[in-house]
Amino acid sequence: MIKKEFNPGIHVLPSDNQLSECTLMVGTSGYSYLEWVDSGFYPAGTKSAEMLGLYSRCFSAVELNYTWYQMARAEALARMAAAAPPHLFFAAKLTRTMTHERAEDWQQQVRLYRQGIAPLKKKLMVILVQLPPDFDRSITNRCFLAELLDCLHGLPVAVEFRHASWAVDGVFAELERRRVTLVTVDEPTLPGLFPCLDVITNPELLYVRFHGRNLQGWRSGNMQKKFDYDYSEVELQQWCERYLSKMVHKANRGMLFFNNHVRAQAPRNARLLASIVGKTKIHHTTLST
Repeated sequence: MIKKEFNPGIHVLPSDNQLSECTLMVGTSGYSYLEWVDSGFYPAGTKSAEMLGLYSRCFSAVELNYTWYQMARAEALARMAAAAPPHLFFAAKLTRTMTHERAEDWQQQVRLYRQGIAPLKKKLMVILVQLPPDFDRSITNRCFLAELLDCLHGLPVAVEFRHASWAVDGVFAELERRRVTLVTVDEPTLPGLFPCLDVITNPELLYVRFHGRNLQGWRSGNMQKKFDYDYSEVELQQWCERYLSKMVHKANRGMLFFNNHVRAQAPRNARLLASIVGKTKIHHTTLST
């Protein structure tokens, strides 16, 4: 349940040498879920229009899901930006007509998208290019991705690969050259899936997505089963020690989102992660707000 007194600070992890620091923002993938009312995260009777304000009492960042399902619209995002409190920042998914259901006029779609997200201005931290599971590292796909990134030039971009064939040094080097962020994914360990890595290709931003580790549900075709997972404190602690402790020394800010939305597990796990980072020493550093 959301508490009014919760202080949604932006978290800072100083590096060992104290010459730089990594600002971490934790949140969820999407925020407008009616089931989060039933699960107790939002108060009973909460309307969709009230959810962003309530969400922002707990978190400093949110990943916009709806821009994947439909084209970003300037009027709607202008209203959202105006209603958002000063501490809340956004990541926005690229619309599926440029990735999963690629339209013939996808270049025009990119132009429309750029116009649609423009009202977010400085509150927009990054555009998330989420690629489909069957998008392998073929010559055709490499050429398309290069052209897509060219079309998005000038915007902050993060790329999430789902196919393991992209996990090669040459890809990382090209993303680094373009100053594009490689998304770190936490998901089930299954053949063919892109692995969880601590590789940083853009020192301006690290980006992590926690999808859950539901082995049985991942390839079920049912979204509720796929993302039905509740991370334990031990799992998140181990993840911080294995990955985050290395990543924070290579970037000056980061966004970490939970996508396991079923039964409001995402906001619960996001707050748990923030708590763990806040009280855990990572290479002799601590989280401050």
